[in-house]
Amino acid sequence: MTDPATGRRTVVVTGAGRGLGEAMARRAADDGYRVVVAELNEEWGSRTAAAIREAGGAAQFVPLDVADPHSVEALAARVAVAGPVYALVNNAALANGVGGREFQDIDVETWDRLMTVNARGPWLVAKHLLPLMAGPGRIVNIASDAALYGSPRLAHYIASKGAVIALTRAMARELGERGITVNAVAPGLTEVEATATVPAERHALYAANRAVSRPQRPDDLVGLVSYLLGEESRYLTGQVIAVNGGFTMH
Repeated sequence: MTDPATGRRTVVVTGAGRGLGEAMARRAADDGYRVVVAELNEEWGSRTAAAIREAGGAAQFVPLDVADPHSVEALAARVAVAGPVYALVNNAALANGVGGREFQDIDVETWDRLMTVNARGPWLVAKHLLPLMAGPGRIVNIASDAALYGSPRLAHYIASKGAVIALTRAMARELGERGITVNAVAPGLTEVEATATVPAERHALYAANRAVSRPQRPDDLVGLVSYLLGEESRYLTGQVIAVNGGFTMH
């Protein structure tokens, strides 16, 4: 499971060009993994990979559109050149500018686009990388606490992230005997580029109802992901863990 060229295990992080994905990719590199920065935006992805290398880590940018099966196949082919994959962090998703309409006002094209990227995307990437994972291995799917809370005027986003939660449980059942754990992390409203367009009323809702009232930052999440990728989480699978300062409690 180790890249012979670097002596490091390979972790693929999708949507790693900025925001939560970038933070998780940087932490994985700090933890000693070789990181594949899989990102749709070439500028963002190249910048993240370069920053990791400049900090002494090992990283490679690979372009990826999780909505395009051919792009996902190309990712798997390029990653395979360097050897086996230890872990996948399924982070890529459409999130910014998706809210505001009640469920009956969402058009079919918008609904299908979100489901294609947010729900089908994680399945498709895992499907094509699985042959490169010999076990033990780790898959971490990034869901959202919106699917746990039931935020209004976000039905298509909630449905897509609810699908990620269900997919996590199904995959965990199927991959356990292969030594691959599958868990989901459900972040709250985090201060990143993708949430810049979130209405002020939703920010106020989180601020008023968190147990930890301060705004959520990307570095509030990366420690949990680091744990889920590590050896100490080897007996934890099929779980959904919310990181949102106590906005939801289960």
